[in-house]
Amino acid sequence: MSAVELTPPEAARWAARAGLDLPAERHAAVAAVANHIHSVVSVLRELDFADVPPAAAYHPVQEKRDAAV
Repeated sequence: MSAVELTPPEAARWAARAGLDLPAERHAAVAAVANHIHSVVSVLRELDFADVPPAAAYHPVQEKRDAAV
């Protein structure tokens, strides 16, 4: 998806391409949700994770459980 917002006809075309039966009255709602998701993901892409190790490097330490409060 480009920086241009998804239009309802494009949402219908992508749904059809994915094999989904999307009723005409849902095209605008699906386009709006897709545009919102795209805006949230674009913010996440701007975050700098340079000092964060990859998930594969995480090794949880088994903590000793104590029932005392």
